Amino acid sequence: MYYSDDYDDRSMFADPGGRSALRRASRSNPRNKPCPTCGRKNALTPADVNHGYQCDRCADHAERGY
Repeated sequence: MYYSDDYDDRSMFADPGGRSALRRASRSNPRNKPCPTCGRKNALTPADVNHGYQCDRCADHAERGY
C-alpha cells in the first residue's frame, strides 16, 4: 500500500501518535482561536479552524460520550 509523505509526517499534530487531530501550535499557527462548540478560548489554531475541528474535550464528548 502506498502512503504519501504527508500521511507519514505526523509532526504537524499537537499529539503525534495520539488521539487528537489538532495541529501543533507554532509562531505561524498559534493556538488563539475559541472552540466553536464550547467557546473555550485559545483552544484551536487557525489550521484547526480551517479543518472544522473542535477542541479535544468536545470531540471526545461527541465521539465517546465523555
